[in-house]
Amino acid sequence: MKKKVTVLGAGMVGRTLAIDLAKQYDVTSADISEQNLKLVRKAAKVKTAEADLSSAEEIQKVIAHADLVIGAVPGFMGFNMLKAVLNAKKNIVDISFFPEDPFRLDLLARQNKVTAVVDCGVAPGMDNIILGYHYKRMKVSRFVCMVGGLPAERKLPWQYKAPFSPIDVIEEYTRPARLVEKSEIVTKPALSEPEFINFDGVGTLEAFNTDGLRTLLTMDIPDMAEKTLRYPGHIDLMKIFRDAGFFSSDEIDLKGTKVRPVDVTSKILFPQWKYEEGEEDFTVMRVIVEGEEKDKKKRYTYDLFDRYNHETKTSSMARTTGYTATAAANLLLNGQYKKEGIISPEMLGEENGCFDFILSYLKYRGVNYKLTEEIL
Repeated sequence: MKKKVTVLGAGMVGRTLAIDLAKQYDVTSADISEQNLKLVRKAAKVKTAEADLSSAEEIQKVIAHADLVIGAVPGFMGFNMLKAVLNAKKNIVDISFFPEDPFRLDLLARQNKVTAVVDCGVAPGMDNIILGYHYKRMKVSRFVCMVGGLPAERKLPWQYKAPFSPIDVIEEYTRPARLVEKSEIVTKPALSEPEFINFDGVGTLEAFNTDGLRTLLTMDIPDMAEKTLRYPGHIDLMKIFRDAGFFSSDEIDLKGTKVRPVDVTSKILFPQWKYEEGEEDFTVMRVIVEGEEKDKKKRYTYDLFDRYNHETKTSSMARTTGYTATAAANLLLNGQYKKEGIISPEMLGEENGCFDFILSYLKYRGVNYKLTEEIL
């Protein structure tokens, strides 16, 4: 009998997760949007359930018979969703990227004897997995991740489209970025320290500080940074919106109604930032790990350049994010990873068999990381 998987969230990435897992498992896709569920049913043999995933009761109802749960809800819903799944004593792989500290739920997960792999997308996610692998095998002194998902066709004024909830994207432009410099955690404004970087096949992109290190901040590494990549010009526009208050979460009075400017802004931006069906995108990522290994100073650089897949009609960001999560899901479903509690992606990467499995899983699906190894 096939194992049962319930995917919470049927947006662009959640749909990709469900389609990929349906090749091997009995999959149910749950979402509040019937339109989203219709797209899942059209693409694969997947059961669907219309459910309000902000409700713990409805979550527990749709996951009652699942052997594994996948969390793919917007970030602002993620923490409570994860808590509901853990209370139901279900294993989960999550890509919701919520702002709260996931280790607040570690005791609950261990008490209920379940495994919860969090932040398991492309970044955070695959970059953590890469760092975890090398951290176990060398004395790491520096880690940098630069990543971005962008539309192939560059259009003014935004030069950007969002493969997931726009309000989650706006978080990248407002939440202070935590970095590590000389073994100290430092906080810098979002969108700070922009720099131009050239990438083969893409050209020049602009990188800026974002708060993507998350669970990596607990690791003993002197220098760490995560930067998001956009087309040049996008950063300056977002600074204007942020500084003018359009991204503010502080309520204002509008004709007697309390509203948050960020909610209005995201509502306006959503149709303009939404990818059209079949619209091409790409993902570019560079992960640099430096340190000492076997008495030699070494640098490992992993480069990813992935494009929209015309054959499967799958966006690049959905592929690179989703397939990392489904690789981890397979590790749990096959019993290859059994540690209980909150599991960060770097903990998966520490295991040689897990690291190799995930890279092979991605490569089979056309997501290829090019490795360059240098002696410094």
